[in-house]
Amino acid sequence: MVAIVDSGSTKSDWVILDDFKKVFLKTETIGFNPNFINRELIVPEIEKNSSLILVKNSITKIFFYGSGCGVKKNCETIEEELKRIFTKAEIVVKEDLMAAAYAAYSGKPAVVCILGTGSNSCYFDGENLKIELPSLGFLMGDEGSGSAIGKQLVRRYFMKKLPADLHTEFEQNYGLKIEDALKNMYHSPRPNAWLADFNKFVIERKEHPYFKNMVYEEMKNFFEYQVIPYQESKEAEINFIGSIAYYYESTLRSVAAEFHLHVGHVVQKPIESLVDYHIKYIL
Repeated sequence: MVAIVDSGSTKSDWVILDDFKKVFLKTETIGFNPNFINRELIVPEIEKNSSLILVKNSITKIFFYGSGCGVKKNCETIEEELKRIFTKAEIVVKEDLMAAAYAAYSGKPAVVCILGTGSNSCYFDGENLKIELPSLGFLMGDEGSGSAIGKQLVRRYFMKKLPADLHTEFEQNYGLKIEDALKNMYHSPRPNAWLADFNKFVIERKEHPYFKNMVYEEMKNFFEYQVIPYQESKEAEINFIGSIAYYYESTLRSVAAEFHLHVGHVVQKPIESLVDYHIKYIL
């Protein structure tokens, strides 16, 4: 059996293929971004998934694509922890951009962007991945991401910048206190996922003029920092992967039009396309 894993900072999608390259199992765990999760939590979290434990000795290869795995040390961390459970498997760990490139590939070169809890971008010509920009994480980067939009919302709430109607609704929904916010941002294991979770509030009200403008400006930041620096973006299709891209697709397309760029397709969950790519080109 072969496992294909697409892991973000919030959750991981797992697909297990049998020896005939047919889907045997689909399941989920939390996300395993080594920049945020303590490595000692990885094995216990996987062990909570009884379906994975039942097939662990039958899995002979794992393709793991994860947020935070653009650094060799983080790849080694994931590989070592997975090996503790899947003892018979050969384990390949690569960054999430590679999964996005595979999932978004439609036979022609494209700029590929991730917009989920975090954000990232690259250029994929069908064989080679070109990454010209570093991933700075949610403190200095991740423009346009769920954590960036969540950060904007929380900051504007506490600094009393939200319109009265949104301020009242946010207060009624969350009752968020400053001490709790600071605790979650500075002392929790996954602060970026905590911030990104506030997108539920924005998405439910995304037609509100205030939020339309706020999200538009955040997406402009994304294009300016993570898309336009690629010279290929002027001619190539720009494809998006991730739930934030999916829910704010119309805004993305509007921003792209302002920059005279062309957005191709937007995929909410890349795991299906990622599996198809493996079956067609890798396995």
